[in-house]
Amino acid sequence: MQKKFRKLAKVALVLVYLVIAAGAVVRMTGSGMGCPDWPKCFGYYIPPTEASQLAWQPEKSYNEGQVIIISETLKVAKKDFTTATEFSEANWEPYTKHDYAIFNPWHTWIEFINRLMGALAGLATLILAFSALRFWREAKKITLLSWLVVFGMGFQAWLGATVVYSVLEPVKITVHMIMALIIVALLLYIIHMVRPSPNSSSKGNGIMPLLTLTLIVTLAQIIMGTQVRQFVDSQIDIFGETAKHKWLADVDWKFYVHRSFSIIVVLLNLLLARQIFRNELSFDKIKWVLTLLTLEVASGIAMYYLDFPFASQPLHLILASLLFGVQFYLFLEVIYSRRILRA
Repeated sequence: MQKKFRKLAKVALVLVYLVIAAGAVVRMTGSGMGCPDWPKCFGYYIPPTEASQLAWQPEKSYNEGQVIIISETLKVAKKDFTTATEFSEANWEPYTKHDYAIFNPWHTWIEFINRLMGALAGLATLILAFSALRFWREAKKITLLSWLVVFGMGFQAWLGATVVYSVLEPVKITVHMIMALIIVALLLYIIHMVRPSPNSSSKGNGIMPLLTLTLIVTLAQIIMGTQVRQFVDSQIDIFGETAKHKWLADVDWKFYVHRSFSIIVVLLNLLLARQIFRNELSFDKIKWVLTLLTLEVASGIAMYYLDFPFASQPLHLILASLLFGVQFYLFLEVIYSRRILRA
């Protein structure tokens, strides 16, 4: 029973990471406003593929909530109706959440796929929560945490809507990212709780303070990275997609803090690895940490010195979220080893 449940939790975790990856691609391509409404996309469950589908047309049937772009503004159908030969303002009302009224089919479908991935991840966590009901008698924490993940996914969906309604406000994007990492942490905790019990004799007491500090610093670095990313996005709006060499022109203090902070992240992880290897502790996840950290630093260097190679931005974010996940699981293993030794 536990084995199947753990596999289901892993599937949910992979899907959540795919949502993070899809979100990173959305930001790389500037597709965040590809669907200006939520949860539908221009009022459709399946978004349009051509601008003509969003233009007002005579003698055409519209459903309540469908959106058109007219005079560079969004209009929403008040009810189900069929248009006459002339446009009638009485059948439409302005979209009041924001004034963004641009249709780009690529951006629309990239954002739509991102939402589909979110829906799949939400469904997987819901199935996980119902499956967790079987643990209610002997391990209530597993059931409660599984349902907490579901509520977290619901809150994350609401945050996604607020990001759209705010036209990609930086603070809300950052909160959206933090919530994704919280969901990752909860799923990892569930996976750890239902794992086969290892025969571990490693003493984690000595490395616990350093590991905790390293995890906190990594999370802070990710948060600062989202702010730097917002700066880069604004530079792209100014200089365009082709002028990559100008994206880091006149950077603000956040960039320098983020870059300098990366040195602290590397040093802390190297110090942690040194303690684990020197004391022959059986925490093999540190090797994953070092590998991901190396790739993360390499992607950051590539963006700065090679003018943002293709896909380097989403790769940088994905590696950072994976690094946090592995560090958090290592954190759980160390806590478990301390409990075993105390028992």
